[in-house]
Amino acid sequence: MALWAGRFAKEVDETVNAFNSSIAFDARMYAQDIRGSIAHATMLGDCGIIEKPESEAIVQGLKDILADLNSGALAFDPHAEDIHMFVEAELTKRLGSTGKRLHTARSRNDQVALDIRLYLRDETWETARLVHQLAETLCDLAEQHKETIMPGYTHLQRAQPVTLAHHLLAYAQMLRRDLMRLRDTVERMNECPLGCGALAGTTYPIDRWQTARLLGFDKPVDNSLDGVSDRDFCVELCCALSLIMTHLSRFSEEIILWCSWEFRFVELDDAYATGSSIMPQKKNPDVTELIRGKTGRVDGDLMTLLSMLKGLPLAYNKDMQEDKEAIFDAIDNVKLCLRTFIPMLKTMRVNKENLRRAAAGGFINATDCADYLVKKGMPFRDAYKITGTLVAKCISEGLTLETLPLEAYRSLSELFTEDVYDAIRLEQCVGGRRSYGGPAPEAVAAQLDELRYELEQLRIWEDA
Repeated sequence: MALWAGRFAKEVDETVNAFNSSIAFDARMYAQDIRGSIAHATMLGDCGIIEKPESEAIVQGLKDILADLNSGALAFDPHAEDIHMFVEAELTKRLGSTGKRLHTARSRNDQVALDIRLYLRDETWETARLVHQLAETLCDLAEQHKETIMPGYTHLQRAQPVTLAHHLLAYAQMLRRDLMRLRDTVERMNECPLGCGALAGTTYPIDRWQTARLLGFDKPVDNSLDGVSDRDFCVELCCALSLIMTHLSRFSEEIILWCSWEFRFVELDDAYATGSSIMPQKKNPDVTELIRGKTGRVDGDLMTLLSMLKGLPLAYNKDMQEDKEAIFDAIDNVKLCLRTFIPMLKTMRVNKENLRRAAAGGFINATDCADYLVKKGMPFRDAYKITGTLVAKCISEGLTLETLPLEAYRSLSELFTEDVYDAIRLEQCVGGRRSYGGPAPEAVAAQLDELRYELEQLRIWEDA
C-alpha cells in the first residue's frame, strides 16, 4: 500500500510506479538511510515522543535489517518505490505497529535530504583519500627525478629546461587544490536537514541538535525550506569532481604524447596498456584515453545537476530525484579513474635519456644565453635580439648553441667569452633557477617538503 493511501480513490498506474521508482539507484544509500533512522528513533525515545521501549525496539530492528542487508540475507525489493520505503516496510513487517512509529515527526523530504548528505560525505572522504594517494605518488616520483632534465613547453613547443620532478609537482599542486575544494565542500555539506519535515518543520518537541550530533554533523540546517530543497552541496561536489577529472585528463594527454614514438619519454607497464587486433607492434595507452573521455561524462553530470535545479521553486520537487544518478555517476567514475591512474603511474618507466636528449634540442637554453649578456650589463631587449640572431644562425648551419663556435658569438658581442658555454649548459640552466617554485633541485626539494606538509593537513577522511 502506498504511503499516501487514503487520499486517492484508485491505485497509481503501474507505468507511473515504475517511472517514480528510484530503488534501482538509491539502494546504495541503505546504510546511510538506516543510520539516519536509528538517530531519529533514538531522539524520538529520548524526547518522549514515542515510548522508550518502542524506540529501543525500532533501533534494534534497524540494526538487524542493516546486518541482513550487509550479509546478503535480505535482498532489496525491486518493486519498492525507494530505499526509504523499503526499509520502513521491512521494519513494519518485523515489528508490526511499532515499526510504523518510526516516521513520526519526519517526512521523506528531510529523510532523503539527510541520506544524500550522509552518503556524499562518506564518498567525498573516500575520494579525498584517493586524491591524496595520487598526490603522494607524484611526490614519490618527484623525489626520484629532481635532477632528471626535460624540456618545458609552451604552445607544445620546447621552451625552457625544467626537471621531471618540477613537471610532476605541477600536477601535485592541482591535486592539493582539489583536496582543499573537497574539504570545503564537506564543511558546507555537514549540516543536518533531519527535522525539517516536508518543508515547515514539525509540531512535535524534537531535538534537532541531538540527531545532528548523533550523525556527526556540525549543526542542524537553519531553515526548514532550505533544508529539504538544497542541493548546492551536490553541485559543489560535482564541480570539484569535474576539476579533478580535468586535471587527470590534462595529465593523461601528456602521458599519451610521452608514450608515442615521437616522444618516447615514458613507457607504461604492460598491465596498463592494450594492443591492436591487427597491428602487432602497437602498445596503446587506453587507460589515459578513457580517463580523457570520461572527463566529458563527469562534466555532463555537472550540467545535469545545474539544469535540474535552475527552475525549481521552493521547496521539494520530484525533479530533485534526478540528483542521485548524476552525482553517483560522477563519484563512481572519478574513483574508478583514480584507482586505475595511481598504479599506472607507480609502474610507469621513465626514459631519462630521451628526456635529456629532447631538452638538448630546440634551443631551450636561449633565454639563458640572453640572461648571460644581461648579467654583463646589456639591456634585455638587445640581448634578446642578439640571441635570436644566434639561434637563426645555428638553424641555418645545423648547429646548436652549445656547438656554435665562440667566434660566431663574439661577432655579435664582445661580451661573450668562453664562460658562455657553462652558462648555457642545461644543468646550469636548471640549477640556476633557484627562485621560489622554480625547477632547481634545491627549490624542488623545498617545494616537496612544503607540499607533503600541506597534504598531511588535508587528511579529512580520518574524521570518518
